[in-house]
This record gives sequence, C-alpha cells and structure tokens, in this order.
Amino acid sequence: MRRFSCGALLLFATAAHAQVTDTGSYLQRMDADGDGKVSVEEYVQWMLYAFDRMDRNGDGVLSPDELPGGKGKPITREQQRQTIVERFHKQDANGDGFLSAKELSAPPR
Repeated sequence: MRRFSCGALLLFATAAHAQVTDTGSYLQRMDADGDGKVSVEEYVQWMLYAFDRMDRNGDGVLSPDELPGGKGKPITREQQRQTIVERFHKQDANGDGFLSAKELSAPPR
C-alpha cells in the first residue's frame, strides 16, 4: 500500500480543519474534552476529518479518483485510522498516552 495517500490526508487535515497560528491553539482545537492534552481518540477524530471530506461517496474507502492526484491504491477508513494511531504513538515521546503541546509541536519521529 502506498503511504503517499496517508501523508497527503494528514496534511489535508491540518489545512482543512482550521488555520491555527500556534501549537497552543492547535492543541485547544484538538482537545475535545478540554483537559489540556490530546488523547489518541481526540487525535484520530481530528485527523480522520480529511478522510471523511475526501470520501465523496461515503463508502469508507478512498478510491483512486478520491485520492490527491487521482492516483494510488484504495485505502479504507480503518487502514487510515491505524496509520494515524501509529503516528500518535510515535509522537507520544513520554509514553503517557496523551500528546502535550510540546509533543504536538515536535518534528515527526
């Protein structure tokens, strides 16, 4: 499976969801329960926004014509969710199961 589509989806999520000017406001937008940190569930929900917007026919699969550039292998919502969860755990530097503003602003690991 090509990872191009996953990366493009993550970039799209960031751009399409909101224009955020700093890490604190980014965390605040992702932090649905307002506890000052981002759980894996909050992260996944935020990041799947792009998938859901791109899935024009709502079938839970991004077909090549729905992917950036109109090319690539189909990807299911579940495959994308798994990729997002993996990225969350890589960003969770202290392993506490949450992302802080510092972890959100860190370069991808």
